[in-house]
Amino acid sequence: MPGRHVTDHQMRLFMKHRLTHPIPVAAARAGFSVATGYRLAEDTRPPSEKHGTRGRRRPDPLAEIFEAEVVPMLQANPGLRPVALLEELLRRHPELGHGIRRTLERRVRQWRALNGPDREVIFRQTHEPGRMGLSDFTDMAGLGITVAGTPLPHRLYHFRLVFSGFEHALVVLQGESFVALAAGLQDALWTLGGAPREHRTDSLSAAFKNLAPEVEDDWTRRYSALCDHYGMAASRNNRGVAHENGAIEGPHGHLKRRVEDALLLRTSRDFGTVDAYRAFIDTLVGRHNARNRKRIDAERAALRPLPARRAEDGEDTMVTVTSSGGFMLRRVFYSVPSRLIGHRLRVRLHDDRLEVFLGGTLLMTLARGRGYGDNRRAHVVDYRHVIHSLRAKPGALPGLVYRDQLFPRQAYRRLYEVAMEALPERAACKLVVGALAIAHERACEADLASLIDACLDAGALPALAELRTRFAPDPEALPQVTVQMAPLSAYDALTTSCGEARA
Repeated sequence: MPGRHVTDHQMRLFMKHRLTHPIPVAAARAGFSVATGYRLAEDTRPPSEKHGTRGRRRPDPLAEIFEAEVVPMLQANPGLRPVALLEELLRRHPELGHGIRRTLERRVRQWRALNGPDREVIFRQTHEPGRMGLSDFTDMAGLGITVAGTPLPHRLYHFRLVFSGFEHALVVLQGESFVALAAGLQDALWTLGGAPREHRTDSLSAAFKNLAPEVEDDWTRRYSALCDHYGMAASRNNRGVAHENGAIEGPHGHLKRRVEDALLLRTSRDFGTVDAYRAFIDTLVGRHNARNRKRIDAERAALRPLPARRAEDGEDTMVTVTSSGGFMLRRVFYSVPSRLIGHRLRVRLHDDRLEVFLGGTLLMTLARGRGYGDNRRAHVVDYRHVIHSLRAKPGALPGLVYRDQLFPRQAYRRLYEVAMEALPERAACKLVVGALAIAHERACEADLASLIDACLDAGALPALAELRTRFAPDPEALPQVTVQMAPLSAYDALTTSCGEARA
């Protein structure tokens, strides 16, 4: 056919049919014209042997300078990119022009293949069921997740079994830490119902914290103890060699893409609470595991049995409650009831909460704070802890270091801002502190906030006396208790009867 080259296969077919048929028939059966058949009959070489080596169509622009200038640069710095070599050559020889870029790239690639340094070899592994699980953290800042309209900077702790692809993800708010690693790993193992023989991480600061030697030793011991508790051998890949942890580095991207797709289908990246976002992640991971159910069930049979209980995944530390009504921990101030001032408390630190103990008694659980900005300081304050003292000294409110964190709802913050503009400072502080005291004493924080918003929207400030009256107990709702006093003669009769009984 015109425009198509005869192949070696057609040539062999033509020569075969030519033994028993004339040239026109043999050419037809081979799939080309009669004229081509007569031409090939005169020269029986296969077409592949007739084509000579294609020569250059233009002079080699690098003929005189590649060996003399480019090769020495490559030998001295093997990592040089062709684009950097091109810029240097154009600086030395402006007459070459940018048209030599592709030629230079081909020559450099060929030189490296023949004379370049040896490259690292990736050794593919055979994975056995129940042998290895991997842990790593991945940053989720690029997805733009918000909680109640506020950006949520966070990471995901990601666990994966190499053989079956079982995955577990935990939303981590405080960054990479041993606490987050221990909580996420144990959640994954107890969800799975068993433990692999080996647990691998990269050079996590959570497991191998590169700070002071004594801190690094302590954290390494805790990580080793955690793995020993579940009968797992602890291992890690070489620093900076991510492909040694490739069985989870690649799935990081797959997980993020699944989250991104689900967010697009959801049409919103905002969640009401952190717990709602955690449930969203758990649902996605659960669907993925359901697709691998058969392989996961097969691997479960090869896992080590779990111990009788979980290992402690919190970090204990001791703090002292100061006269400010709280304690500092990791650059965050936490308020506690003022009756604890001067006491030493034991705090168990988790990724999202603090458990506060007095001796062996659990006193309370506090949300864990996170500092932002240059000084990375924050305050976690419950107005109920300090309202009794603030009520006696309302003038301390304007300069209070944690004033903005004191207000439990936006309505109370609005009340402070409007009152400070409309009233003298002392009267404004009395109004705001009085409103907070009513919210605490009458347990009406939400209802009072709604009333304050309504008043402010109407352009008026609520009166403190009216708030006290509005949220005072209804006299008709109070039970009527009538106490009748027994006559003293009844006691005489009681003592008499007791004496007769002894007789």
